[in-house]
Amino acid sequence: MSRVYVAMSGGVDSSVAAALLLEAGHDVTGVTMQLWPSGDVGKSCCSVDAARLARRACDALGIPHYVLNFREIFEREVVSPCADAYASGATPNPCIECNDRVKFEELWRRAAQQGADYLATGHYGRLLIDETGQWQLHRAVDSAKDQSYFLYRMTQAHMSRTLFPLGELTKVQVRDHAAGIGLPNASAAESQDLCFTEDSYLSTVAERRPDALREGSVVDLGGRQVATHQG
Repeated sequence: MSRVYVAMSGGVDSSVAAALLLEAGHDVTGVTMQLWPSGDVGKSCCSVDAARLARRACDALGIPHYVLNFREIFEREVVSPCADAYASGATPNPCIECNDRVKFEELWRRAAQQGADYLATGHYGRLLIDETGQWQLHRAVDSAKDQSYFLYRMTQAHMSRTLFPLGELTKVQVRDHAAGIGLPNASAAESQDLCFTEDSYLSTVAERRPDALREGSVVDLGGRQVATHQG
C-alpha cells in the first residue's frame, strides 16, 4: 500500500482517480490547489465551488481533503510568463507550464513533505517502463480525451512518482464508475478553459502588460495596410 496524494479539481476525472486508488488499497488524500482568486461559482477549476465539489467527493469516498494556497507561485510561474509571451507575439500554453512548474514540482514537494509516495492526477495519459528501465509517456486509451501533449515536459523523476489512474479508461467508463459509486460530481460538466480569466487571455495581458495592447497595422506582403489590430 502506498500513500498517494491526488490533485483534485472538483471534476469527475480527478474524483474517479482518487476512487480507483482507494479501491486498489492505497492510503489516499485529496488536495486542491487554490491557484487564482475566484468567485463562488464559475467555470474555473479554481473557484470556491470547485473546491467545494472536491471536498464533497472526498467526503463521499471517506478520505481527507485539503486546500493549499498556490497563488504566488502560479502568478510567478504561469500567469505573468503567459502575459509576457502574448505581449511578445507568442502563443503560450499555460496549462503545460502549470503541470511542469506547479503541479509536478511544487505540489509534489508539499505532498512529499507530508509523507506521500506518489502524486496522482485525473489526466488521461499512461506512464510505462521500457525494457531499459526508463519511464515513457504514452497516449491514453481514449484518444478523444488524451492529454499526453500537456505532459510532454515530464522528466524521469516526475514520471517515477506520478500515477495516472485513468489512462486505460474511456471518459464513458469514468462517468459510469462515478455514477456507480455515487460520486456527487458524476455528471459534472467539463472544465477545460483557462482557469485565470473569465473571458479571454486578453484581459490578463491588458492588466499586466497594458503597453502591449496598442493599435497597429495589419499589412499584406506588399506592405499595404489592409486592417488594424488592437495589439
